[in-house]
Amino acid sequence: METTEIRNLEVLKKLASRSFQTLKPAPDNSKTYIAQIKVSNYVELGGLITDLLKLCILALDPEIPKIADKNNEPVNVGLILETVLQLFPLEEMAFLSDVGEVVGE
Repeated sequence: METTEIRNLEVLKKLASRSFQTLKPAPDNSKTYIAQIKVSNYVELGGLITDLLKLCILALDPEIPKIADKNNEPVNVGLILETVLQLFPLEEMAFLSDVGEVVGE
């Protein structure tokens, strides 16, 4: 029984070392983590931030006279969803499935 537990622990450590990709430890050892998003340039970053703010404003008060009319651009929901998808911990979800198999759940 102990041999199986040691083998399972080794398997779990190997899985964990390649699975946890979404969060990176902060360099200041503050026990916090960093999640990164990829953007191609400052224009895309600015557009993303602007669209997130517009979406929040519209969620708070849909009666506000069309926020999009202020700069003639609608909220780019696709860009917001793309960003959320980048932050989704897909590797970690696969790890949870692998752990379930190892422990027999």
